Amino acid sequence: MTRDYTRDYWETVLSGLELEGRHFIDGAYRASSSGETFTRIRPMDGKPGAQLARGNAADIDAAVAAARAAFESGVWRKKEPLEKKRIMLKWAELIRTHGEELAMLETLDVGKPVMASLTVDVRLCADGIQFYGEMIDKIYDEIAPTGPNARALVRKVPLGVIGAITPWNYPMIIDAWKLGPAIAAGNSVVLKPAEQSSLSAIRLAELGFEAGLPAGVLNVVTGYGEETGKPLALHMDVDMIAFTGSTEVGKLIMGYAAQSNVKRVALELGGKSPLVVFEDADLDAAASAVAWGCFYNSGETCHASTRLIVQRSVQETLIAKIEAVTRSDIALKHPLDPAAQIGALIEEEHMNKVLSMIAAGEKEGARRVFGAERVLSETGGYYVSPGVFVDMTNDMSLARQEIFGPVLAAIPFDAEEEALRIANDTIYGLAGAVFTRDMDRAHRFSEALHAGTVWINTYDMSNFATPFGGFKQSGFGRDRSVHAIDKYCDYKTIWQQFG
Repeated sequence: MTRDYTRDYWETVLSGLELEGRHFIDGAYRASSSGETFTRIRPMDGKPGAQLARGNAADIDAAVAAARAAFESGVWRKKEPLEKKRIMLKWAELIRTHGEELAMLETLDVGKPVMASLTVDVRLCADGIQFYGEMIDKIYDEIAPTGPNARALVRKVPLGVIGAITPWNYPMIIDAWKLGPAIAAGNSVVLKPAEQSSLSAIRLAELGFEAGLPAGVLNVVTGYGEETGKPLALHMDVDMIAFTGSTEVGKLIMGYAAQSNVKRVALELGGKSPLVVFEDADLDAAASAVAWGCFYNSGETCHASTRLIVQRSVQETLIAKIEAVTRSDIALKHPLDPAAQIGALIEEEHMNKVLSMIAAGEKEGARRVFGAERVLSETGGYYVSPGVFVDMTNDMSLARQEIFGPVLAAIPFDAEEEALRIANDTIYGLAGAVFTRDMDRAHRFSEALHAGTVWINTYDMSNFATPFGGFKQSGFGRDRSVHAIDKYCDYKTIWQQFG
């Protein structure tokens, strides 16, 4: 039976929610060791939301100790692969069963439309846990070639305790990208979600425990980065940090790893992704891809197509089509409105940062075509409308800085070589795209773009079979796909000599 989702229905779901804000450590909820809490302000209306445990180094110590004890005991690591698979598949089904609750928790925290939280974030979170659960009994060891009197077994073994630090823009999805392969590989995890988006992470951990994950295998510690993320990255008994977030913080994480036990690090960092449109492209398809690629999730997407590099001869036509798509298809509304396509920005501080970057761009000479201004202020929430700037050059701040808001910078070009130079002239290398009907050019250009993912005549299409991550200062290491398992494992050689 298909449910008829209405604003009133979601208000009823919201009124019935019990918000759990304590840490989840060793299979149980725990208050912070200091007893301190902090209040999460709701982005959709600026009202006080959940109270969360304000974690500190002592809480990280407790979570790491629980994770280490679980790993060393082998309670998960040594479990029969088919049984581990069954547990993870049950976990995925529990996520689906509690989808409406999880969607509301996500929307309360981050301000995205609740229907997007339900149909995209919850779905992809469950799919991610299922994908890696199904891989557990398909991870093979190897026999290396040797002489006749020896046998060399090459085993793929888990690293131990993984520290996962995840961002606020797609909390459930990126949690699944880390937790799925790390736990499937046999590790224990301490998850530190962004302080802005902890509610769904806490609930995911409880559902994992309900599905059969042993106590200590998945622990969640909430709190601020300096007070919890930093101690986790510096911890001497953590074997790896998997981090998604800003390039600035990623650099700190690398330093903490070096200062402590030379733990491994995997980083998925910022982006300023180019979308290049040639004059022979299908401009209707390009306009839709640009608008959705830049403005979806209110622009709070690391690989958002925030740099439109467009052939000068079609720039005016394409911008008009982008505006038409934005106004007709991408509805900015209250997140509980089922018709909303985009919602609020994450918090007031971030909204003010986005607005200040817009103002700085205009002072540099960028010309606003439409949007990019605060709206729905009467709600008390933090909303900025999708907007486009033209008369841009690639050295302007709006074209170089990751704004993490619904702002598109349009940069014209005349020749292919110029377009490629502009596209690659960035410290980032997360994603990019090219739109053209010339397939020789499409493949030539896509090979030359310095980015971890490049799309041809589309944008933001993917599945769990494809790895995701960046080049340059967009980080290293890959989420998704079978390759994600490798970063949570190491290879161990066992050599046996005969005779």
